[in-house]
Amino acid sequence: MVSSKETTPAAYLASLPTARRRVVAAVRAVIKKHLPAGYVESMSYGMLAYEIPLKRYPDTYNKQPLMYLALAAQKNNYALYLTCTSQDKALMGRLAAAYKANGKKPDMGKGCLRFTTLEELPLDVIADIAASTPVDKRITDFEATMAARKKK
Repeated sequence: MVSSKETTPAAYLASLPTARRRVVAAVRAVIKKHLPAGYVESMSYGMLAYEIPLKRYPDTYNKQPLMYLALAAQKNNYALYLTCTSQDKALMGRLAAAYKANGKKPDMGKGCLRFTTLEELPLDVIADIAASTPVDKRITDFEATMAARKKK
């Protein structure tokens, strides 16, 4: 994974070649437009991250802000990290259906959607994914996941 050393979203975008900046900026605009209140955009792990600030929720396992989504321009593709939303079967079903309608299959890892062009990304579904989880629900889901791990 290519990781940027930039420390602000603006610097990250400025560091990208024009064509790659256009793609990242378009996806970023969709995310920011639909992101529920309470998340903030930052640079984390060398990519654009949409997180719950530590001031709002400091009880994370790694003492880092609780991530919701992340976006990065990688060496050979772009990556949209869906973190907790990748467990939402309805949204992931819509994502798969949108790809299938275009004769494709989503290139996904565990919570990471890779794409090579803006045109292959169903931005309407990405908007719904971005809007799907209010901050309080993200925190509740995170706490439930951590509690389940402790029981194992």
